Amino acid sequence: MSLRLRILLFFALLGLGAVAAMTVGAAFASARAASAEATRALLVASVVAGVLILVLVAAVWLLFDAHVARAIEALAGALRVRAHGGVDTAVDEAAARYLGDLAPAAAALSRRLAAARDAEAEAIARETTRLALDTTRLEAVLAHLPLAVLACSGDHRVVLHNALALDCVGADPGPGLDRDLRAHLDAGAVVDARAQLLADAGADPVRRFTCRTLAQRPLDAWMRLLPGAEWEGADGPGYLLVLDRAPGRPVPAARAGIVHDFELLSRRRGDPAGEASLHALACVVFDTETTGLLPSQDAIVQIAAVRIVNGRVVAGDTFETLVDPRRPIPAGATAIHGIDDDAVAGAPRVADAAARFHRFAGDSVLVAHNAAFDMAFLRRAEAACGCRFRQPVLDTVLLSAAVFGTAEDHSLDALCRRLEVTIPAGARHTAMGDAVATAEAFLRLLAVLRGRGLVTLDAVMAETAQHARMLRMTH
Repeated sequence: MSLRLRILLFFALLGLGAVAAMTVGAAFASARAASAEATRALLVASVVAGVLILVLVAAVWLLFDAHVARAIEALAGALRVRAHGGVDTAVDEAAARYLGDLAPAAAALSRRLAAARDAEAEAIARETTRLALDTTRLEAVLAHLPLAVLACSGDHRVVLHNALALDCVGADPGPGLDRDLRAHLDAGAVVDARAQLLADAGADPVRRFTCRTLAQRPLDAWMRLLPGAEWEGADGPGYLLVLDRAPGRPVPAARAGIVHDFELLSRRRGDPAGEASLHALACVVFDTETTGLLPSQDAIVQIAAVRIVNGRVVAGDTFETLVDPRRPIPAGATAIHGIDDDAVAGAPRVADAAARFHRFAGDSVLVAHNAAFDMAFLRRAEAACGCRFRQPVLDTVLLSAAVFGTAEDHSLDALCRRLEVTIPAGARHTAMGDAVATAEAFLRLLAVLRGRGLVTLDAVMAETAQHARMLRMTH
């Protein structure tokens, strides 16, 4: 139970206990009253006194809830985001002015933490500047080599790719970070090549073969196992895959350079999704813009999403499309998101857009701000697109309530303000701008929840379900 609910129960028991004690006393006195008139007068006085006691207890509870319980809840949330979420602004002492020296002490601790974090960050920055510069230079060189390169873990999850690999495979979505390569290329050829390399036990370190894209375009390829135990994950050694582009096909300019995360090699994937660390699960943070606020009547006009892998937003792994709602867009909606009838002319219909978004999301956890609203539009489109959105869903409104308490404002603007997430001018109320801001807020909220011991998807969803009930009760 939350602190506010515990305090409410305490005052409720206090009031009921006082009334019960008065009732017992009145009954005892009535039994010894000299006349029926005295008994009636005593009972009336007892009822009036009982009502006054309940009113007094309720009034004291309201004051206590407003100035103590809510203040403690807000102060705890502020300290959590400063301890785990990377927020450095000063604690608002005025909000907890009735808590004595607790708020000034919390503010002093926050300042010391910020100073220590700044000193640590400066020291780390000095030590890593040279390494980061070398890495950037190496990635810049590799990004312009005319080779389509992929590195995968033992269970065929992509841990590195360059822009040419995405262009060479040509799927929608492409084989991005932590995606299963077997869903983008001829799975049998890739699996057989790795199995042959393992069976050869080093006799032939390179396996040359032909595989096909989803569009049945043949590609010459060669594969070799990644050397050394440091490259070997829970499913055995990973591998490097180089794809040979068609002769004479022009080499495009590198779009996203090298994208990699070698920590994915050692990730355990045997646990059920709910029991796995949420940090280890891929998440797709998305937002929709619509013709209005009624999912049963209105329609989507834009969908955008970014992908989070291993606790960071993956550069270039995004989804964005306008959607033709097949109806006029009201001027009031256009005033909010800036999308009018001319903008969506020729855009895909919702069936195609929702199907593409479903492929982009895959088996990732879906995340949105006020997710029930966005998911209602997507689920209405399920029949048309022929797919079901069965992925787990997290709502940053509920995550915010779990961190800051149900009494706070949980709008996206308020949440970003508390977490020091900046939304660029002009990006607010665009699907991509809101998705990016929600993703940054989501990562900071996860860090706070992790500090409270809420690590797995099941634990976080149970916590948000509890706060969803509390939000319904208080609003």
